[in-house]
Amino acid sequence: MLEQQLINGLTLGMIYALIAVGYTMVYGVIQLINFAHGEIFMLAAFLAVTFITVFGLPLYVVIVLTMACCALIGVLLDIFAYRPLRQSPRLAALITAIGMSIFLQNLAMIIWGSRPRPFVQDALPSFLRTTAFSIGNANVSWMQLSIFVLASTLMLVLFFIINKTRVGTAMRALSQNRTGAALMGINVNRVISFTFALGSSMGAVAGIMVAIYYNTLYPTMGYVAGVKAFAAAVLGGIGSVPGAMIGGIVLGIAEALGAGYISSLYRDGIAYAVMIAVIIFRPSGILGKSTVEKV
Repeated sequence: MLEQQLINGLTLGMIYALIAVGYTMVYGVIQLINFAHGEIFMLAAFLAVTFITVFGLPLYVVIVLTMACCALIGVLLDIFAYRPLRQSPRLAALITAIGMSIFLQNLAMIIWGSRPRPFVQDALPSFLRTTAFSIGNANVSWMQLSIFVLASTLMLVLFFIINKTRVGTAMRALSQNRTGAALMGINVNRVISFTFALGSSMGAVAGIMVAIYYNTLYPTMGYVAGVKAFAAAVLGGIGSVPGAMIGGIVLGIAEALGAGYISSLYRDGIAYAVMIAVIIFRPSGILGKSTVEKV
């Protein structure tokens, strides 16, 4: 039914939006498509399960701890993989990003194995699987409601940081002119590392949400989610944070409607189709601005 598919799509869209803002913030600041961002999303799911099973921590502590760990991974990724290539051609950084994506994926296979595993259901409150309320013939579960509230809260926090804080102002300055921002006294490397940390922590929450929502996690889950989030960022306008949020929601709803009314086999193909269509008909995306590249 239409109402249920829209609710399912909105839930997926909020998750995609959280991952997509990580892509778009990094691209907005240093014009790099960080293909390893999807693997940070994957690492978050495995780290969360590890913290629960090994240390027995409650879920809310696990979420905060995983966000901190993934923020650190994002910073280390910037310092050791991307910072040495800051003055190199963009292609070098792009190839490095793909290499880091493969490296992190294989590292996860070595540590946790290659087989899919379920999330730790004992760590979840039992009411999450029950219905919170109904809209017409559609049911909204407590889990879907929790995902919507948590993702919306994080996006509001992100909006506040970018638009109302000094570091957010520095991020916007770098996205306009990195050299000019450096001449104005902004510590460029520190702001870029903060951008990686912020985007990675958002992706960490998305990784935990997906692992709980689908009750499964595996080392290659970051690739598919990363491609979809990248498609959402392209759809909204790569480099635009509000665009990434809108793109994620639109893509999630399109995917749910396609899976519900056409076939679930085309679920992943819809993200590719959306990305190709946007590149062909509106390369700047919904909220992106057209720019002229000088050669």
